[in-house]
Amino acid sequence: MQTKNILIIVILFIGQITFSQEMKEGFNYLETGKYKEAEFFFKDVLQDYPNNKTAKLCYGRAVGLNGNATKATHIFTELLENYPKDFEVKLNYAESLLWGNQFEKAKSYYKNLLEENDKSFSALLGYANTLSNLKEYSEAIIYVDKALAVSAKNPNALVSKKYMRLGLANEKINNQNYSAAEAILNQNFLDFKNDKETLLNLANLYLITKQTKKAKETYEILAIENELIALNGLSLVAHINENDNEALTISSTAVDKIKKDTPQSIKNQTKERYIQALIWNKDFKKALQEINKISTNTKNDENWITSLKATLNIYKSDFKASLENYNTILEKDSTSFDGNLGKANALKASGYYNEAYKSAENTLTFYKNQKDASQFIENLNKEFTPFIESNVSYSFDNGNNDAYSYTLSSEIPFNTKFKLLGSFNYRNTSNSTSNIEANSKNALLGISYQLLNNVTFKGSLGVSSSEAETNNYNQLLTDVSLKIKPFKLQNLEVGYKREIQNFNAELLDREIVQNNFILNYSLNTNFKLGWFTQYYYTTQSDSNTRNLLFTSLYYNILEKPSLKAGFNYQNISFKNQVPNIYFSPSKFNAVEVFVNLIKDESSAKNKEWFYLLTAATGFQYIENDKRQSTYRLQGSFGYKFSERSLLNMYANQSNIASATAAGFTFTEIGLRFKWYFLKKPIFRK
Repeated sequence: MQTKNILIIVILFIGQITFSQEMKEGFNYLETGKYKEAEFFFKDVLQDYPNNKTAKLCYGRAVGLNGNATKATHIFTELLENYPKDFEVKLNYAESLLWGNQFEKAKSYYKNLLEENDKSFSALLGYANTLSNLKEYSEAIIYVDKALAVSAKNPNALVSKKYMRLGLANEKINNQNYSAAEAILNQNFLDFKNDKETLLNLANLYLITKQTKKAKETYEILAIENELIALNGLSLVAHINENDNEALTISSTAVDKIKKDTPQSIKNQTKERYIQALIWNKDFKKALQEINKISTNTKNDENWITSLKATLNIYKSDFKASLENYNTILEKDSTSFDGNLGKANALKASGYYNEAYKSAENTLTFYKNQKDASQFIENLNKEFTPFIESNVSYSFDNGNNDAYSYTLSSEIPFNTKFKLLGSFNYRNTSNSTSNIEANSKNALLGISYQLLNNVTFKGSLGVSSSEAETNNYNQLLTDVSLKIKPFKLQNLEVGYKREIQNFNAELLDREIVQNNFILNYSLNTNFKLGWFTQYYYTTQSDSNTRNLLFTSLYYNILEKPSLKAGFNYQNISFKNQVPNIYFSPSKFNAVEVFVNLIKDESSAKNKEWFYLLTAATGFQYIENDKRQSTYRLQGSFGYKFSERSLLNMYANQSNIASATAAGFTFTEIGLRFKWYFLKKPIFRK
């Protein structure tokens, strides 16, 4: 009897070894990631051994890892019914919850497992990964460290910890805690030297914070093993440094280095950056050719290709086409960052401000605290934030006229369409030769209303009160205009302005009222040429009339800072000549060449300087007299204290004849202060 029992045990032992050997092929499938093959393998095994726990566990894992998490959870639930105390079955059930994205349920279940065995590596790592999926990164790192204490240097735990740090760093970046994010990312290099994903995240942090030198150094490290990715990054660094020529050179090099075996995703990234660099350099024709090479010219294009089309259209000021591109992107992916924020930019440029707000805010619902979207809203807010601007100036000329002027103006937007406008000006002028002195006070109150996205009405009504040598009077002031954007790259303004001649004390004393009918037209192009024309037709209370035409053709040499050069032409003619009272030739022509260098206050950052410098020279022709040489100098230098306040000084000098005198030199110096007295628009509180 004893011999028979021993024989049965030996037979069972041999059978178990044989069965394990038979399943070795399936184990290899699982270990090498061939989950589909593993699923079929263990399904066949279970037909012969339907109650084998190991085979059923492996089948459940193969099913879950092959993408059917719900079925895997069902398999492990059945196993739990048969083996309610089996810890290995419980671990697999918990992991299946992770596969099915049931993170809250997995969190609760893993907590129970750790109460049962707080030294289980699998339970500790599973709980850490669950917390990571719930974006509870700090707590996740605590538990992955506990897992590593059980199994030191475990590669799976170290990889999980790397991604937890990446997630935590991204969270810090979104909250603009950049130094903490940098420290967290650098910790990854202790376990993974020169890790590609960490280097990319670190470089992105440096780009966000405009630390371009550090970004360049990071991409150069990345280039050791990932040259194309690094070159794409270095091209962007050059663009941020406002060196678009270098950006294009780097991208061209990257395109030349694409090989047949280059991964498709890297090929796409490289082509994308190259086309972007062409657009940055305003080589729109070449950019379009490159887009057409990779595009099907249908809505079936991948979103990154459609995004390139949208960017090209934005740069060409074809905002309508750009909006269509971004809408196509959002039809495919409503969460697209490029789609949502790009659409916001196109809407803003088109004059659809409420819709632009909505699109930018929609971006933040998918990308919480994202810096570019937040900055877009801040910039848009600034356009509708109430402000006060004051200006003090002193001017003099070689005719012994002096003038002191003070202006206070304000805009108070009540929504994106309607603004209340107000201004007050005091001007005192005198002449030391004639001992004549006069002053005027002008007060205007008006509105601005956006009738259509491309049409805005502005109208002001006020009064001028003047005290002169022999004449004190009040006169009505009016300033009405309609600003229109008829086509892309074009601006048109028509208006009427009623004002008082107040250049000097004598003119103020004569109470000359001017009715100006004004036409302004500007045209920009995509090939750096620009054209501006202004026409005034003026009727005066002294029965005189004036025609004034000014036109300017210029070329944009540089974009940042703006450097322009061009030609100006001016023509003035009066019906009546009254030279003893004011400059009123029957014909006057002036031509000049000019150079203009500007760093605009709107592009200046906080605690940064801005400036304007203009130099012009030419000739003027008065009646039939010989030509006279002219010059004009303008300069402005300012400082931006914050997003809410700035101050600048300016000075102008010219010897060009005006509507008041010929053969004179005029100089003006002044000080201007602008203050946004509210932090946000009234309607955004």
